Amino acid sequence: MMNPQEAIDLFASDDLIGIGMAADAVRRRLHPEGVVSYIIDRNINYTNICTEYCTFCAFYRTLGHKEGYVLPKEVIFDKIQETIDLGGTGVLMQGGLHPDLKIEWYEDLFSSIKKRFPIHLHCLSSPEIVNISEVSGLPLRDTIMRLRDSGLDSIPGGGAEILDDAVRHRISRLKCSTAEWTEVHRVAHSLGMRTTATMMFGCGETIGQRVNHLELIRRIQEETGGFTAFIPWTFQRENTALARSVKQEATATEYLKTLAISRIYLENFLNVQSSWVTQGLKTCQVGLRFGGNDVGSIMIEENVVSAAGAHHRASEEELRRIIRDAGFVPRQRDTLYRAYFLN
Repeated sequence: MMNPQEAIDLFASDDLIGIGMAADAVRRRLHPEGVVSYIIDRNINYTNICTEYCTFCAFYRTLGHKEGYVLPKEVIFDKIQETIDLGGTGVLMQGGLHPDLKIEWYEDLFSSIKKRFPIHLHCLSSPEIVNISEVSGLPLRDTIMRLRDSGLDSIPGGGAEILDDAVRHRISRLKCSTAEWTEVHRVAHSLGMRTTATMMFGCGETIGQRVNHLELIRRIQEETGGFTAFIPWTFQRENTALARSVKQEATATEYLKTLAISRIYLENFLNVQSSWVTQGLKTCQVGLRFGGNDVGSIMIEENVVSAAGAHHRASEEELRRIIRDAGFVPRQRDTLYRAYFLN
């Protein structure tokens, strides 16, 4: 198993192809069948009102802003019905940290959805759950249990950015700490829920801080086994306050190197996703030979990353094509990485 210093040394290496080949070997060992998966789901951003003012975010609006919104249930229901009509199996629902939405609002929403639709609810990042706990005056464990009991099926890894408090203080000082992010996932795992782990890199962090992030989630996975996948992506500068200090976005080369090193480092993660949302389809396709075994979602709707300048789009047909052209068999999966259609 690679140690942190070895990972730092690998980041310093110019042997991109060698790193990619090593990551591909890990991917082949874990997925010898040659299948690359994808999902049909939808991102629903139920509110853009947020009190955290993260410098990397171009999506949020302050309370009382004329562009602020909370989606009515009927609008959310319509979006879910459209998702199901398009062959979707889940929704990824996230929003800002709204100061007035208590747990009862979420319980009502989730239970209403479950009464109407056979859909997997993969919702609420760690910062949102911590916020719900605080505004509702509830312990974190009780908050997660109540959300689960009302219909929440699994929790996405959003809000991680870089799990190093020096970085978080610089880019999102009001949002949950590294310890709070990890506690949400540990508690969820202890309650039998699965979650994902993510990393947004290229926001001015050091390589050491990037490796700290990988080490932390590897340790959690060793203890709980509750992560289904690791999903790295790159910071998008456009329309963000952080663009003043981060002058250039991570390149495709840096993305592929980070993806590959993540695959090697996180040997206890079964799945690592190659992202097309920030890097585009071509780089995503190359990422399938740099350790990735999944290309994520066709993403019927996405508002947060696109607000910061990422405007890539993909249909199911396009994702299946890039998977086949890379030499793999495409297979639709569900949110928990189970095969949905064996085609």
